[in-house]
Amino acid sequence: MAMIRKFSVVFLIPMLAACASTGNVAPGLPATYNNPGLQNVQGLDIVMGKSASNLIRLFGDPAQDVAEAPGRKLQFSSGACILDAYLYPPPGGGDARVTHIDTRRSDGAEVDRVSCVNALRIR
Repeated sequence: MAMIRKFSVVFLIPMLAACASTGNVAPGLPATYNNPGLQNVQGLDIVMGKSASNLIRLFGDPAQDVAEAPGRKLQFSSGACILDAYLYPPPGGGDARVTHIDTRRSDGAEVDRVSCVNALRIR
């Protein structure tokens, strides 16, 4: 009987520990509209802060258009590079605007952002 009690305690402790609270964890916040680091880069001003319709006029139809609540990702590509533009609505509401961009070659290698924007404009 003593052996059963020992095993009961050994199994009961982990089960009770699993019920313990870890405290309140705040949910992650969505990306914000303001990204001054990229907005001030000369050559990116034609992309940063622009709407989806502005980008489509500039680069043509996107290769991908993905809803990522609360935002949107537009992907434009050419033989030279791939550009992912992330658009989020401003804090006060309104049309989503570009807050961040990523650029790369089709093999995943890094590409200068300004060079990629210029290459996509030429096509």
